[in-house]
Amino acid sequence: MKDYDVIIVGAGASGVYASYELNKLKCRARVLLIDRGMRLEKRICPIKSGATPVCVKCDPCHIMNGYGGAGTLSDGKYNITTKFGGDLHSHVGPGEAMRLMEYVDEVLCGFGGAEARLYSTAESDLKTVALQNNLHLLDAKVRHLGTDRNMRILERIFDYTKDGVEMLFERTVTDVTRADGGFEIETDRGESFRCKDLLLASGRSGSKWVSGVCRKFGVAMKSNRVDIGVRVELPAEIFKHITDEVYESKIVYKTDKYNDMVRTFCMNPCGEVVAENTNGIVTVNGHSYADPRLHTPNTNFALLVSNKFTEPFKNSNEYGESIARLSNMLGGGVLLQRFGDLIKGRRSSAKRMEKSFTVPTLKATPGDLSLVIPKRQLDNIIEMIYALDKIAPGTANEDTLLYGVEVKFYNSEVEVDGNLETAVKGLYAIGDGSGVTHSLSQASASGVWVARRLAEKYGA
Repeated sequence: MKDYDVIIVGAGASGVYASYELNKLKCRARVLLIDRGMRLEKRICPIKSGATPVCVKCDPCHIMNGYGGAGTLSDGKYNITTKFGGDLHSHVGPGEAMRLMEYVDEVLCGFGGAEARLYSTAESDLKTVALQNNLHLLDAKVRHLGTDRNMRILERIFDYTKDGVEMLFERTVTDVTRADGGFEIETDRGESFRCKDLLLASGRSGSKWVSGVCRKFGVAMKSNRVDIGVRVELPAEIFKHITDEVYESKIVYKTDKYNDMVRTFCMNPCGEVVAENTNGIVTVNGHSYADPRLHTPNTNFALLVSNKFTEPFKNSNEYGESIARLSNMLGGGVLLQRFGDLIKGRRSSAKRMEKSFTVPTLKATPGDLSLVIPKRQLDNIIEMIYALDKIAPGTANEDTLLYGVEVKFYNSEVEVDGNLETAVKGLYAIGDGSGVTHSLSQASASGVWVARRLAEKYGA
């Protein structure tokens, strides 16, 4: 059995930045970073490599797991804001949360991100136009790195960190127990490690594991939400006037029919739609690249409806999983439907897709989303598309493509204090797996915050 001072379980954004900051501060603690996924150079999705046209449900999913977590093969979009993306500010304070996210941006720039433009919605005319059409553009600064540049930056952060932090990949933590005032973890390879401080940093895909650890130690959790919706794909020209100015537009709309909130999420100009595997369930997402040679003619973004439950049913993630499984059952993975077919109450067939002017960037099964997505959520999405059509004419065209389902799972929010430490001394919950953060910027910032607390404890 090997002894460490600090063990970080999860090499996603929070784990990467916690290990980076501990190394940068020359913390005297012995640190281990462990992840069930692979090293960066081995994270190759079979779909992207051309080995298969559809998701084969790799275990673990290379898009979701490994160094950098789900943020590695994403389009590297860092939103610097407390308006969305989590509640880190409610624990560390709004000013400190912004300073931490600005610091993360400085680190990114230092490793090659400075060449990527920093966009801002603060003084955009789009905000006025949106308000005139009952849409609300949220304030944020966003630096878009692109998937290709994002990976290069992570490679440099890894090289910088590896000499001061031991890293183990392709290991699943199977058990966590209390031992000698600290913790003992066991892996699926029969290894055992002990530490004084344990950071739960497993990301969104590890939310069930985090919940299991918290239940075992009696750590309180609050029910969180699940976001259910579709990924919209349309010609890039339709949103060009918006994406050229602000790149990522977080637009919120309150529907007339149900008074529910619908929002745009993860906008990818000239990008591509991708499939991802979360706990064996295939859902949909989007990426975009910095290199113009990798651009496509299409822009994609998500439309999401938030769902939160109270008594008697509280498991929001279980609800989202059931809808995603139904989509997988009907389509063998991701379903695809033209907006015109949805409105006319008919399924999209392979023959109808051949006539579509918008060519899909992901191979998906043509079908009928109304058989999968509950009526309330689908009505909300349709109403939002017509609302967006007022500020981006063409959004409601017949050949606008809808991929389903897109589900954003959030861990039940772990009860933590201002140091992001649970009621169990030495047990910290950071990143999206904690339910406190929901974005790359805030997850990364949470890792930095805890690393600084540990550096104070162990000395630097």
